[in-house]
Amino acid sequence: MRNAAPAPRVIAVVGPTAAGKSDLGVALARHFDGEVVNADSMQLYRGMDIGTAKLTMDERGGVPHHLLDIWDVTETASVAEYQRLARAEIDKLLAQGRTPVLVGGSGLYVRGALDAMEFPGTDPEVRARLEEEATLRGPGALHARLAAADPAAAAAILPSNSRRIVRALEVIEITGKPFTANLPGHESVYDTVQIGVDVARPELDERIATRVDRMWEAGLVDEVRALEAQGLREGITASRALGYQQVLAALAGECTEDEARAETVRATKRFARRQDSWFRRDPRVHWLSGAAADRGELPRLAQSLVERAVTA
Repeated sequence: MRNAAPAPRVIAVVGPTAAGKSDLGVALARHFDGEVVNADSMQLYRGMDIGTAKLTMDERGGVPHHLLDIWDVTETASVAEYQRLARAEIDKLLAQGRTPVLVGGSGLYVRGALDAMEFPGTDPEVRARLEEEATLRGPGALHARLAAADPAAAAAILPSNSRRIVRALEVIEITGKPFTANLPGHESVYDTVQIGVDVARPELDERIATRVDRMWEAGLVDEVRALEAQGLREGITASRALGYQQVLAALAGECTEDEARAETVRATKRFARRQDSWFRRDPRVHWLSGAAADRGELPRLAQSLVERAVTA
């Protein structure tokens, strides 16, 4: 039954990895008679469960989750395709009188779902040339070029993420403008309350290290080995996922398993900083302390925030 308090058309829960977004999303969906729409780019992939911290069925607590496990690991991710799928789910839920709760830390995916945003086209010749250069020179060289052309874009993209680096450089070459200049202003297409989960850096780093340890104990290496047999190594996007990339390197004999584990922790900490920086630039995000989750207070604080925003 819907809670007596009014709810916005859409709730979004954002922030860095390991901040506690998934559990909060479930709590808000329960409170506001909603369903969760995934906005984590790697949770879109089937079989990538342990390394993406995908909630189990028990952890979802009966709350329906959408846009999980929809792509094979060999498929290349597309923000434009995700935008189409996410808006279809959001619109369907709204038509049913349900509250869509968008949950995830993939900043461009969140904006693609919620904001007035059109994505520049592609040029196969430019794309092929840049991809060949990335193969020959390595993504680091292209990331340095991106940093010179568009520092903001380079700061948001990992130096190892050749796919996103190539895409940013392609857009720059096609449009003649910085990649970030092609991002629109903060104009929403839905009435939305965005909640950011804020965790102090030392605590977040500790959470990340603990999470990676638990992933290894839960069988991440076996999960990656099974996905490798399904083509993970050839997947342009999925093979670059944190944890999966490092385990693939270990399975190829490029490093030890312990080294892969340590690098996963380091890379995830760097990624969390980039996520935090991305969402901090959005003035619409209302930040709540993730430390409140340890006291069991985060859902109540988030519910109150949403209710105040609706009645303001």
